[in-house]
Amino acid sequence: MRVLLVEDESLLRAQLKATLEQAGYAVDEAADGREGLHLGSTEPHDAIVLDLGLPVLDGLTVLQRWRAQGCDTPVLILTARDSWHEKVAGIDAGADDYLAKPFHTAELLARLRALVRRSHGLASPLLQHGDITLDTRNGMVTRQGMPVNLTAHEHRLLSYLMHRRGQVVSRSELIEHLYAQDFDRDSNTIEVFVARLRRKLGADSIETVRGMGYRLMPAA
Repeated sequence: MRVLLVEDESLLRAQLKATLEQAGYAVDEAADGREGLHLGSTEPHDAIVLDLGLPVLDGLTVLQRWRAQGCDTPVLILTARDSWHEKVAGIDAGADDYLAKPFHTAELLARLRALVRRSHGLASPLLQHGDITLDTRNGMVTRQGMPVNLTAHEHRLLSYLMHRRGQVVSRSELIEHLYAQDFDRDSNTIEVFVARLRRKLGADSIETVRGMGYRLMPAA
């Protein structure tokens, strides 16, 4: 999963980026509204964390322009605790949720997980594919009730496919959503990660659709 973080406070941005990466997200970051607008308009993300009090271009304007462009990525806005009018304006402009500063990072992560699930029509935090379960709350993956140890990239790939069960996902889409913008991307690594997941989860856990990509098929 790939997240865009738009926050001008350098210390908070660094802390949030580290927290998001530790939680398994690939993170793009922007320090002002103009840069955030560009990244959100040109790069694919699974969710966006957007501060409203941004320099150069304020967050509300950025959000309005994204929505006017047809960008439907879930957006979680950050507001000052007493700025109820910002919350209302943000929701009316197309935000999906808000969080008032200061906040606990655990709440931020929980809200992000919920936004991503809802954007794919999923209600439960437990993602199931046959005998494979991914608990989005703690990242734990089990097969037949036994824990499976995955690397960060293997986990990110499985999570992306689990959120799109039954859908064919192209290699290019996986690359776009597994890596941050500044990461040195290599399309061949997707095949490596898929092969590793098959060894750990079962040879039939991921189907290759020739010429199109990969998918998890619903349990029979």
